[in-house]
Amino acid sequence: MKAAAQGSTRGFSILELLIATAIFLVLCAAMFGLLQVSQQKYSSESQMTGAFQETRLAIDQIVRDFNVSGNPAVSLFSSVPGDSSKYALSPVAWDPNYAVTPCQVGSSCATPGDFDLIVETDLGNGVSWIRYQLIGTTLYRSIVPKTAGADPVAATSAAGTMVPFLTNVMNNAQSAQPAFYSEIVATYPSMFPGGNPQPIFTYTCDTPAGPQLCSAAGTNGIPSNIRDVDIILIVATRQLDMQTQLPKLVELAGRGHRVNPPN
Repeated sequence: MKAAAQGSTRGFSILELLIATAIFLVLCAAMFGLLQVSQQKYSSESQMTGAFQETRLAIDQIVRDFNVSGNPAVSLFSSVPGDSSKYALSPVAWDPNYAVTPCQVGSSCATPGDFDLIVETDLGNGVSWIRYQLIGTTLYRSIVPKTAGADPVAATSAAGTMVPFLTNVMNNAQSAQPAFYSEIVATYPSMFPGGNPQPIFTYTCDTPAGPQLCSAAGTNGIPSNIRDVDIILIVATRQLDMQTQLPKLVELAGRGHRVNPPN
């Protein structure tokens, strides 16, 4: 009876403890691995959500500005004011030769261009120039009152007028992020057809034959005839993806449609 009682109180051997500890450590490693993956996925999804929201808001603002472009049109006046700052000469200001000879959109125009747009409109406190310009990977926005005889490009690029509007814009990443560009294109080939930069702004002009791309509208492809602008923004997350070590990209599109009468 004494021997049986002593045998029933036998504990775990060192080998059993080592095996149990090893199993516990393996389970802990698996759990921490899953936790790390979960954290990475959460961080990635949060980054994507933030980029999506910022891009959506940016497109909405550009669309709103363009929708009211060309206001007030010259045709609304029974007598054209002597001061050209009182009306919109064109829905879109151009460069070079504003306000004399309109340039050909997609050909001789520097502005409006693929990455540079100046809207001319009255926001309620007089006619203004609103400019969107991509510099590097930052899309800038500036608003200045229209001044008769002034150059809209110079006015909207003066010191202190341009403010960052949207960052991490990758439409022209070939020049802005050359280190990442080939990898980005390989990862997102549909966003960069042919491996080329993706224009932010594409313009449609009114012609006698109906709306056409301004770049193919011949003599009708001038800024004063712009009716629609298609907007595509490709925006990268602020931080690199932990797994690929590349930014994740969001691509959103919108269209601005001028509602004011032709000038």
